[in-house]
Amino acid sequence: MCRVSNEDAYWSDDELGLYVVADGMGGHAAGEVASAEAIDALVGMVQRGRANLERDVETLVKSGTDEPDAMARIKRIFESAVQNATYMVYGLADLDPEQYGMGTTISALMIAADRAWIAHVGDSRIYMVRHGVATQLTEDHTLTAWQVRQGLISQEEAAQSPHRNVITRAVGNREYVQVDVQSLVVREGDRFLVCSDGLHGYLEDDEVALVLTLPGDDAVKRFVDLANERGGRDNITCIVIEVD
Repeated sequence: MCRVSNEDAYWSDDELGLYVVADGMGGHAAGEVASAEAIDALVGMVQRGRANLERDVETLVKSGTDEPDAMARIKRIFESAVQNATYMVYGLADLDPEQYGMGTTISALMIAADRAWIAHVGDSRIYMVRHGVATQLTEDHTLTAWQVRQGLISQEEAAQSPHRNVITRAVGNREYVQVDVQSLVVREGDRFLVCSDGLHGYLEDDEVALVLTLPGDDAVKRFVDLANERGGRDNITCIVIEVD
């Protein structure tokens, strides 16, 4: 409702099982460049490693266990894809003074067989709803989130803090970034929400579960409408994934 440009970017690919949201930052349209280039770099690396990923997923399915070597290889590919995005965005900024310091969040979800993998940097989020209960799967890399974890401020104080949007980790503003990578077993009926802070900044966890009772397209529309009704001060991006 307020911004004239969109610095968010996303990727949604049911065939690949890959879903990504990136929220860029930086002046002179640099945020828009950072988010788009980061997603291109991440998706490209996952696509190039697709044959190996499929082989390792098949190993997991056949063994019926979290076979350590296969799990480690999948994690390594996913983490390397985010690092590849980091190198790309940092390199572009190094070449153009007007884009110096640009960066982006990345929240990526990959679903294959009965597993999901998450790679995450920044304050976009991934939620899972199972049996009507919403769980935030990612950890916000923000100053206020760190202060809450350290017991320095309360959740209520964090919500009102002028520093609540200060990012402590981003893709591209340095040559390397620490990536949170995790895996989980998915079940039929699970629903996932991947979104930028332009959405989750206006939501409570119980509202995530409530809206995700709607069919996918209706849920996306309702999420965007809610964020706009409550101020719409940032770009709003969300992807809803249903496991069947």
